[in-house]
Amino acid sequence: MQQVRLSDVELQVYDAVAALESRGQVPYPDLIAQECGLTEEQLRTPLHLLLEKNLLHREDSPMAGLDFGPRFCAQQLA
Repeated sequence: MQQVRLSDVELQVYDAVAALESRGQVPYPDLIAQECGLTEEQLRTPLHLLLEKNLLHREDSPMAGLDFGPRFCAQQLA
């Protein structure tokens, strides 16, 4: 199996998403940014790269008319 290489920031963002999920919090971008000490602007690129690497997946609001923004869920690291 091929190992996925992550930059320090990507790993930090992945760990933040996993930590939020483990605490039962919804990993919205503002909470992810707060968890890793980044701004939401700084978070955009690592989130995009983690989505491309299939380590995160994006879920949009499941309730029509109530859009709290996208949330990001961690995939298991293999």
